[in-house]
Amino acid sequence: MSTSTRTRILEVAAALVRESPDGDISTRAVCEAAKVGAPALYRHFGDKEGLLSAVVDHGFEKYLATKRGRGETTDAVEDLRRGWDSHVAFALDNRNLYRLMNSPAMRTPPAAALESHRILTGDLERAAAQGRIRVAPELAAQMIMSANVGVALMLVSRPATFDDIEVSHRVRDALYAEVLTPRLVHEESPSASADAEVPTVAARLSALLRKEHGAGLSTAEAALMKEWLDRVANARPET
Repeated sequence: MSTSTRTRILEVAAALVRESPDGDISTRAVCEAAKVGAPALYRHFGDKEGLLSAVVDHGFEKYLATKRGRGETTDAVEDLRRGWDSHVAFALDNRNLYRLMNSPAMRTPPAAALESHRILTGDLERAAAQGRIRVAPELAAQMIMSANVGVALMLVSRPATFDDIEVSHRVRDALYAEVLTPRLVHEESPSASADAEVPTVAARLSALLRKEHGAGLSTAEAALMKEWLDRVANARPET
């Protein structure tokens, strides 16, 4: 019975968020619609923030399920492009939920947001192992997620100004041109800059080191080597 009560509260709260003009809801409205007392809501979710975090995770579960179950192709870069586009599509289909997920009022990031970031980082580690990124996967993930969320929020929150999905494609392609390499380093033309190749090679070695679980180095040695390689990969070129 306890589980069904929690599920009912969660489903009612999700429906109210979806139907709300601004995405905000009150715990009183949730209790009335779910036909439960306030103590039941607070027992299951702690407070309003806990309830909203659960609503986000509940609603985002379908999106994450497609990411978890998708088949990886041999082209990590194409997987990253599809990941960007599916992120924006989810935001447009779930406007209030997406704004809630990225609200500054949410002091604790929902579990869904953290898992989404881990999936992106995993894709970038694959790309790094293939010699396809110019910076360490962790930094690349921060750059991509920041831009992806920013574009999605503008499309969702300011549709009168941001009324063309093409802006998402242009930002995606511009950022990926900065973060990703067009091909493997050893396939670059002879005129390619050595300064541009070094970060890519460092990012690739760091990813391979992690993939091979240290490649014979001790835990401390592997951690130090990765730190050095990531520092080289993330260094901004001198101008």
